[in-house]
Amino acid sequence: MPAASQTQSTAVELSAPHPTLTVYNTLSKKKEPFRTVEEGKVGIYLCGPTVYDKAHIGHMVGPVIFDCIKRYLKYCGYHVTWVVNITDVDDKLINKANDRGITMLEVAEENIADYNGNLAALGVDQIDHFPRATECMPEIIAIVQSLIDSGYAYESEGDVYFDVTKDREYGKLSNRSLDQVQGDGGGGAERKRSSADFALWKSAKPGEPAWDSPWAKGRPGWHIECSAMSKKLLGETFDIHGGGLDLVFPHHENEIAQSECCHGKTFATYWAHNGLLRKDSESGKIGGGGASEKMSRSKGAGGLATLIAKQGGERIRFFLLRTHYRSTVLFSEEAIEEAAIGLESFYRLFKRYHRITKGDFYHLQARAHRTEGDTQSTGNAALDAAAACKAKFIAAMDDDFNTGGAIGELFELAKIANRYCDEHNLEGGGADNATIGDLTLLMATIKELSNILGIFLQPPALPGGSATDELLSKVMPLVIELRAEARAAKNFAVADAIRDGLAPTGVKLEDRAGGTEWTGGGEGAIDKVMAMLIDLRQTSRKNKDFKTSDAIRDRLAAVGVILEDRSGGTEWTRA
Repeated sequence: MPAASQTQSTAVELSAPHPTLTVYNTLSKKKEPFRTVEEGKVGIYLCGPTVYDKAHIGHMVGPVIFDCIKRYLKYCGYHVTWVVNITDVDDKLINKANDRGITMLEVAEENIADYNGNLAALGVDQIDHFPRATECMPEIIAIVQSLIDSGYAYESEGDVYFDVTKDREYGKLSNRSLDQVQGDGGGGAERKRSSADFALWKSAKPGEPAWDSPWAKGRPGWHIECSAMSKKLLGETFDIHGGGLDLVFPHHENEIAQSECCHGKTFATYWAHNGLLRKDSESGKIGGGGASEKMSRSKGAGGLATLIAKQGGERIRFFLLRTHYRSTVLFSEEAIEEAAIGLESFYRLFKRYHRITKGDFYHLQARAHRTEGDTQSTGNAALDAAAACKAKFIAAMDDDFNTGGAIGELFELAKIANRYCDEHNLEGGGADNATIGDLTLLMATIKELSNILGIFLQPPALPGGSATDELLSKVMPLVIELRAEARAAKNFAVADAIRDGLAPTGVKLEDRAGGTEWTGGGEGAIDKVMAMLIDLRQTSRKNKDFKTSDAIRDRLAAVGVILEDRSGGTEWTRA
């Protein structure tokens, strides 16, 4: 171990660089070729939540991004271990428990369940370990004791502090000098040698949760928890440390200091920081801050579970991945709705593929590795164009995981597939084994690349998620109006068609003195009701009953449903 005040971390020998993948490193302030500590393996640590309250959308930015990063690294052939920590002991947790009259553990368990449910809804399923601070006390205490023994930390009245003056590299991540960090070391100034020193261990006040230690019963400081948990699961040096840009100082700066002074070697090779989430100017900035101010509970960010129930998890994930991870994300529900419009274009393509081939896009077998498949020209213009899109997609991901650029190529692939259907009249009699085979190859390429982004893994759940969903509630009053108007005009053909068409949907109409009410529905009901309306519109047009056909089209548009007439039939989508 180097002598105190002369510490310089020793660089770890890394594997050969990946031939094309580069990662922006906050430490060097530049993109660097990707090298790993151990050949073929990647260790990732992402700072997780302090679970004193329900999660908000800001808590999902890092997990969604790193879920995608892990998927891509696996696609590149790496074996990846991803750790997300849970801070389940903290002043905020203690205060919340006291306010609610329950234990700190009960507060933590409740909010961990909420956090995990939100991760699942957004398709974040690549995390390997969720260590909790309270489960790592022996490891925490061991690092603190090592720092005291080597002169980098000191005990003061039961507290233990890291002496920043003993680390000559302190400030290298945030590019701050010791003079600039004076006063940023938290409370307890009267017990510190310097105001910039930060707590490794805090002695407990009466009635607070506490653990035995060589210094006093107490609990760990925030920063030391991550050093201990990352070492336990990933080793003294690992590949990528992630987190929000707001964590660069003091949290990540302090992690580097305590870990590298303890072990005398590089803590993490790459520091990848995602941009923060804030509300856009039209929606009102949370807290009134500028572009760098993040959304947080203290700034008014709401519960995420409610947003997921309203918008659906895939919409939110897609919205977060449209922007490069290092950029600020401007949040509003209108922005999520805009992202949803893009998703609908893919859903329409998947339905089209099913109409043509009777195949299910979600069950397509896709390549799982970037080196699989023939890269030679096929002579087929559509397949060669798709191969070019795939190459550009991979190039975007190789360039510091640029998901925004990758998504642009995914849209281009959808255009290629739709154009192929149109040029070969696949919905009008032009489908044969050869054209269906080519279309399936195009769709499999979309599946391969969308798997990397973690989207289109399964059919989307309708926002709201209830059996009688929101859209059905909007459409059924229109159906009742059409039927009432047809009966009043003695147009019994239309009235009977509505009655008979609703029979297989599970929706029942009940005529009462005060009007007609509807009941029932259930899974798939909205699709069946829409099919009935599309059939009724086509029949009305054939019978030159344009009043009814136009009413169906216009009234559906008024509630956000668009009808698109194509050679293979009419499709409906949410606007």
